[in-house]
Parts: sequence; C-alpha cells; structure tokens
Amino acid sequence: MDCTLDVVLPCLDEAAALEWVLSRMPVGARPIVVDNGSTDGSADVAVGLGATVVSEWRRGYGAACHAGLEAATAPLVAVMDCDATLDPQELERFVAAVASDDVPTLAVGRRVPVSAASWPWHLRVANRVVAGRVNRRTGLSLADIGPMRVAPREALLALGLEDRRSGYPVETVVRAAEAGWLVVQVDVPYAARSGRSKVTGTPLGAARAVRDMTAVLSR
Repeated sequence: MDCTLDVVLPCLDEAAALEWVLSRMPVGARPIVVDNGSTDGSADVAVGLGATVVSEWRRGYGAACHAGLEAATAPLVAVMDCDATLDPQELERFVAAVASDDVPTLAVGRRVPVSAASWPWHLRVANRVVAGRVNRRTGLSLADIGPMRVAPREALLALGLEDRRSGYPVETVVRAAEAGWLVVQVDVPYAARSGRSKVTGTPLGAARAVRDMTAVLSR
C-alpha cells in the first residue's frame, strides 16, 4: 500500500478476534482500536499487539467510529468491524478506489457472504431496505451500506457527522453524497463473525439499528 492509512476499529468485547484482525493489517496501515466499554480485556490485547488504543466512554457504534476519526492523523481513514468478518487485506482495493480520484471519494463495502451463516437473510433484507432509502434520498445506487469504508480524513471531518449510534454509516454516505462526493461500492468477502454481534445479534438489536439508520434519513 503506497499511502498511509489509519484504520479505525470500533471495539466492544472483541478480544478473541483482535489477534487475527491486527495481524492482517496492510503495510502502511495503522490500526486504531476504539474501546467502547469492553469487559473482556480487548484494550489490553490490542495494546499488546501494537495497536493504538483510544477509549470512548459514550456507548454507541457511531461514538466509537467518530472517536477514532478524531484520533486519526493519516490522509486516509478506514472504518471497519474488528470481529473477523472482514479481512483488512481487502483495504488495499478500497484505497485504490479513493486515491485515484481528484474529488473527495467515499468507498463503501458491499458484503459478499462466504456462507449462509455469514449474513442471515433477515439482516440482508433489512440492509437492502435501508440502502434503498439511502438511494432514494441521494440518487445513488448502492446495494449495501457495509461496515468497511475508506475516505479522506479531512473531508470526513468537514462533513460534521452527528449520529453516535447505528445510524453513523448511513449519515456518512448521505452527507458525502449531498456534499458532492463520489461514492463508490467495492465488493468485499464477508465471513461469520467471532461471537455474537452487539448491534444486530438479537432481534431487538437489529430493530434498534434499523431505527437509528431510518432516523438519520428523516433529518
């Protein structure tokens, strides 16, 4: 990887997955693990593996993402889950999609499940509904608002993102599109996660995530 990249990894009890995820970081990428209240020693594991660790006391996916963005210093910033569903080696293709354009570009992952267990059907349907609403709002044609994204750091900060819960990825896409950015979709293999999702691992969690995402679109 030719450019310097900071990789923001929102983290809540992901100790079991961190070693694999951090070992897969591309050359030139600095992992920033944002601990969002873990009780399994995730922060200590990350420090021991050489990652930069940031603590974010406000619970919420968006709060963790934004804390990582504010801690980043590299020209490009990636955000990705650290539950072993996504391979950091795939980030090189995202960086290529962003670095090749003169206008601000947001590269958003489209999850391609490696097995039926990777992405349950009801979550796929919910995500397609949200993506459809985003497309109607922005004129984009995204198939997924996936949990792997890359964009220029300064331009991201200038978007003034406000959501601190599960609506953060949707707000990122909407604000980037409305600011005239190029938004591109990059296919990325999606594996079964390590442990249960803290966001969509239960029907209630999935419903809350959809609610948060929909709330962003009503602003």
